[in-house]
Amino acid sequence: MKGFKISLAWQILIALALGIVVGAILHNQPENREWLVVNILKPAGDIFIHLIKMIVVPIVISTLIVGIAGVGDAKKLGRIGLKTIIYFEVITTLAIVVGITLANVFQPGQGIDMSTLATVDISKYEATTEQVQNAPHSLVATILGLIPQNIFAAIASGDMLPIIFFSVLFGMGLSALPGEQRDPLLKVFSSVSATMFRVTHMIMRYAPVGVFALISVTVASFGFASLIPLAKLVILVYAAIAFFAFVVLGLVARMCQLRITTLMRILKDELILSFSTASSETVLPRIMEKMEAYGAPKAITSFVVPTGYSFNLDGSTLYQSIAAIFIAQLYGIELSLGQEIVLVLTLMVTSKGIAGVPGVSFVVLLATLGSVGIPLEGLAFIAGVDRILDMARTALNVVGNALAVLVIAHWEKQFDRKQQVAYESQLKKLSTQSSS
Repeated sequence: MKGFKISLAWQILIALALGIVVGAILHNQPENREWLVVNILKPAGDIFIHLIKMIVVPIVISTLIVGIAGVGDAKKLGRIGLKTIIYFEVITTLAIVVGITLANVFQPGQGIDMSTLATVDISKYEATTEQVQNAPHSLVATILGLIPQNIFAAIASGDMLPIIFFSVLFGMGLSALPGEQRDPLLKVFSSVSATMFRVTHMIMRYAPVGVFALISVTVASFGFASLIPLAKLVILVYAAIAFFAFVVLGLVARMCQLRITTLMRILKDELILSFSTASSETVLPRIMEKMEAYGAPKAITSFVVPTGYSFNLDGSTLYQSIAAIFIAQLYGIELSLGQEIVLVLTLMVTSKGIAGVPGVSFVVLLATLGSVGIPLEGLAFIAGVDRILDMARTALNVVGNALAVLVIAHWEKQFDRKQQVAYESQLKKLSTQSSS
C-alpha cells in the first residue's frame, strides 16, 4: 500500500459519515452535547467557513481585474454582462415554475398533522426580513446598491455585487492604460490571483475536519426524529433538485454540446464539499479554476461565477417555491392561479434583492409568504430540516453556476473545444487509474 493516498472527495465523504455518527450519539447525550458543540465542534466548523470567507474577496477582485483587463473592449464586456443576466433570469424563473408545479402535483403538505411537528425559533431571521421588506426594491435602488460609496467598506462586509462592479471598472480602466503602466500592475494582480488559488489548496486540507464538525453540530442539534413527519417534503425537494439538474440543466448543456454528467464528474469534489458544508462559497475558487481549465476564458469565468452567487441560485429558488406551497397546504390554504403568479414574481424580485444575507432562503420566504396570505409561522415547522434541504440546494447552485460559465462562453463563441477534449481525456485517464 506504499504511496496510497485518499482523494479529497473520499476524505470528505468519510468525514461526513463520521460526523453523522458522532452527531447522532451526541443527540442522545444532552449532558455532553452542549459542551462539545460549543467548545469544540462549532468552533472547528466555523474555522473552515471563516478560512473560506477570508479568501473569496481577494480571489474575486484579482481574477476579475486580470480577466477584464484581458478583454479590453467595453462593448464586448457589456454584451457578456447582458447575456449573463438574461441567462440567470430565465433559469431561475424556470426553477421557480418547476418548484411550484411539482409542489402542486405531489402536494407534500397534505395530510400532515401539525401537532406532530416540532417548531424551531426563527426570530433571528425575522429581524433581517424587516430590513429587507423596508428596503426599496425599485430598479433605481438596485442600481444604486451595485455602486459602492466606499469600496473598502464593501470589501470589509463581503458585499459581492459592489465588489464585482468596482473590479470590472478597475479592470476596464487598467486595460486602457499604455503598456508600460498597465503590465506591471497586471502582473501584480495575476500573481495575487495565482497565490490565492494556492492558498485555497492549502485550506482544502482542512476541509474534512470542517465538514465533520459542521455535520456533527447539525445532527447533534436536530437528530433524525424531526425528519420523519416532514419526509415527504424532504423527498420532494431532493427529487425536484435531481430533476432540475439532470433534465432542465441537462437539456441546456446538450444545447451547448456539453454533458451535465461530465460536468458533475469534473466537480465531484466541489459537489461533495458544498453538499456537506451547505455553503457554495467553500468551492467558489475551485469552480473558477476548473471551468477555466475546462475551456472557458478567464474573463467570462471571473465575471460569471461571482455574479452567479448573487443572481443564479437555482437550488435556492426551487426550494423556496416548494416550501411556500408546502406551508400553504399545511394550513389548508388553496392558492389561486393569480396568487401563484404573484408568488413567482415576488420570489423573482426578492431572491435577487438580498443575495448574500445569512439564512438567505429563510429570509426570502419570510419576505415572500405574506404577499399571498400564507402564515409566516409555518416556517418554524420546516426550520428543523432546513439544513438537510440546504445541502441539496447548495449542490444544485454549484452545478448551475458552473454550467452558466460554459453556456456564456459557448454563446460568445469563446469556449475552447480542444481544451475541453484534453481535459475530458485526462479525467477519463484518472478515473481509469483510480478504478484499477
